[in-house]
Amino acid sequence: MTAVLTNDAAVEATSGARLAAEIKRRARELGFQKVGVVRAEALTDERARLEEWLARGLHARMDWMARGVERRTDPRELLTGARSVVVVALNYFTPHEHTDDPGAGKISRYAWGDDYHDVLGEKLKALLAFVRELAPEAQGKVCVDAQPAMDKAWAARAGLGWIGKHTNLITRDYGSWVFLGELVLDIELEYDAAREEDHCGTCTLCIEACPTGAIVEPYVVDSARCISYATIELRDEALPDNVAGNLEGWLYGCDICQDVCPWNRFEQPTGEPGFEPRPGSVNARLEEITSLTHEDYVERFRRSPVKRAKLSGLQRNARTLLERARDKDRQTRVRD
Repeated sequence: MTAVLTNDAAVEATSGARLAAEIKRRARELGFQKVGVVRAEALTDERARLEEWLARGLHARMDWMARGVERRTDPRELLTGARSVVVVALNYFTPHEHTDDPGAGKISRYAWGDDYHDVLGEKLKALLAFVRELAPEAQGKVCVDAQPAMDKAWAARAGLGWIGKHTNLITRDYGSWVFLGELVLDIELEYDAAREEDHCGTCTLCIEACPTGAIVEPYVVDSARCISYATIELRDEALPDNVAGNLEGWLYGCDICQDVCPWNRFEQPTGEPGFEPRPGSVNARLEEITSLTHEDYVERFRRSPVKRAKLSGLQRNARTLLERARDKDRQTRVRD
């Protein structure tokens, strides 16, 4: 039997479809390359995988990841009465290259320009303001990484891409060089049902390329072995030996698993000027980093993601790279 909508339900469905279409149009006008809309509901399967990952201790010392799992996996815990999640992706690729100069440290591509929390946050706030113009009663919550939301899981559920074996979201259009965010709303919208299938296939390039073996199995990363975790999140005075001996020039973060991904051949330059590299942000001179005062550090990395590592962490990383470079130089002279 074919279901027949009541007049009220039919009006709501039509309104939801119209609102969703308008929200997507405005999101693209604001510069987002991809946008999808899904129902605000618990991420049941994703929560199970998160809890298993946490139980294995693969979050290392990121204790905050183990707090509020329910809140992290259910948008209704973030916004009372949440009914819809608008998921967006913003391309951040810029066509610049790292150097192999041992006197310089490589910085992860995502941190070359302005802090993405600010860039995405402002765009999502503008999108929320637009929603309230269409539906003045609407309440919303902007989520950009810092909020306890599973960005990659929501992006996959909204059909923006799939989560690759390196655990980053991959899109067919822009590869994995995208920032993700959500706008949680308490209004009903028309939801996208299509999802992107996993196109990693039998490829294992990311797993093979990781110098510390951090991708312990497909779709699973051991944070304690990850260069990005160690150089950004870890607050120890010294880097773990496995990481320190395999930095391959990385001062802040690491892009190796993304650099080797075949899907990143579809990368496209971003149109967002805020993501263009700041001076010295692609490759930073290590001696300059080790001599930074706190005041210099604050000024140089104002509104930059690099500040996440703190001055002490950044200088620890720089000293480690310099020490390894000197050791390698001594070994070369001995062989010669």
